[in-house]
Amino acid sequence: MSRVRWLALLSCLLGVFAFTVAACGSDDDEGDSGGGGAGISGDSLTIYSSLPLQGTSKAQSEAVIAGEKLALKDVGSKVGKFTIKYVSLDDSTAQNPGTADEAQTASNARKAVQDESTIFYLGEFNSGGTKVSLPILNKAGIPQISPSNTYVGLTTDKPGSEPGEPEKYYPAQTRTYARVVPADDIQGAALVTTMVEDGCKSLHIFNDKTTYGAGLARNIERSAENQGLTVEGNDGTDRNAPNYRSLAAKVNADCFVGSGVTGENYVQVFKDVAVACPDCKLYGPDGVAEAAFTDPKEGGIPADIGARTKVTVATLSPEEFEKQGIAEAEKFFADFEAEYGESEPDPYAIYGYETMALALETLKAVGDKANDKKAVVEQLVGNTKGRKSVLGTYDIDENGDTTLTDYGLYLIKDGQPTFEKVIKAQAGG
Repeated sequence: MSRVRWLALLSCLLGVFAFTVAACGSDDDEGDSGGGGAGISGDSLTIYSSLPLQGTSKAQSEAVIAGEKLALKDVGSKVGKFTIKYVSLDDSTAQNPGTADEAQTASNARKAVQDESTIFYLGEFNSGGTKVSLPILNKAGIPQISPSNTYVGLTTDKPGSEPGEPEKYYPAQTRTYARVVPADDIQGAALVTTMVEDGCKSLHIFNDKTTYGAGLARNIERSAENQGLTVEGNDGTDRNAPNYRSLAAKVNADCFVGSGVTGENYVQVFKDVAVACPDCKLYGPDGVAEAAFTDPKEGGIPADIGARTKVTVATLSPEEFEKQGIAEAEKFFADFEAEYGESEPDPYAIYGYETMALALETLKAVGDKANDKKAVVEQLVGNTKGRKSVLGTYDIDENGDTTLTDYGLYLIKDGQPTFEKVIKAQAGG
């Protein structure tokens, strides 16, 4: 063979080798990449759920799962010609219970990416967990819906977010994430609106330094400024501290809000503040609206502190849904009682139901393209319009946010969050 012909052959072989390497990708991808527009082969699709199933959030997560399973049962685990398989994952660990463990959450997201039948991922419960799973899933083009995330920075750069948000969560430069709960710019305004109605003139905030707690605290500060309340302080708390007495001694306001989750030691936070400030009115967000915080029998705050505490949750009572004429909600509560024997389930049960129902309706809307992740994403984000649901009628906007804004105000009675009234609030108000 001549030297010229040999060099030509070598060049051709090197070109083929380079193309093969490029097509296969590198090990560094960790299974995070995927063909967002590629159809899933076969007639079986998988929906993953990722929630903290250990620690203080266990009961809430189980309520979400119960709602998700009920929605799936309603359609007989079928959408058109496709059979839907449901897989529940735990994003908490024994070492880090009650919240999303970062390493475990990343592992869950990669598991969903590596499963070629995955069409939806429902989670996380905690906003900090979604900061981990969302970029992995977005890169793979997998649509994601959260039943409970409220941190504003996951979808927008509104006040309360951090620099680089939300773009850093979307490496594919397209939106693949939606949530069915109003964000914390609404919840912050709802909390402050309640405080103003209760006669508060000043407030002191503790935050748990998580994505959720610190972000909500910033939203509360902004709303307080807009509504004329003086913020005396906004202090971060350490979940591993034995007590918060020295921090509580600084509270010199007529109202206190604990911007955190139960799993960050917020039962102890409220105990210490209640003792240090016996005349303070106490407020908490949805992060503590669970029996692990409200019920002394479950390790929650004592009854006398509970009597001083109000919490906000982005859901209403069965009676309020009926009052508003939301027939879908009435049916949900009747079906839930028939299935599980509970007439007034945990507030997050209805969000679990709607998360799954929205996923299933999105698949139905795209018909034979229900196995095409790109088509599903395009339908979910920006094309969910006028959806009549168990929560009311809403859209999912181009950012992935719901247009619902109502929050419920809950008192604590007999150790349980008990619906009091609807809070009408607007972002930043």
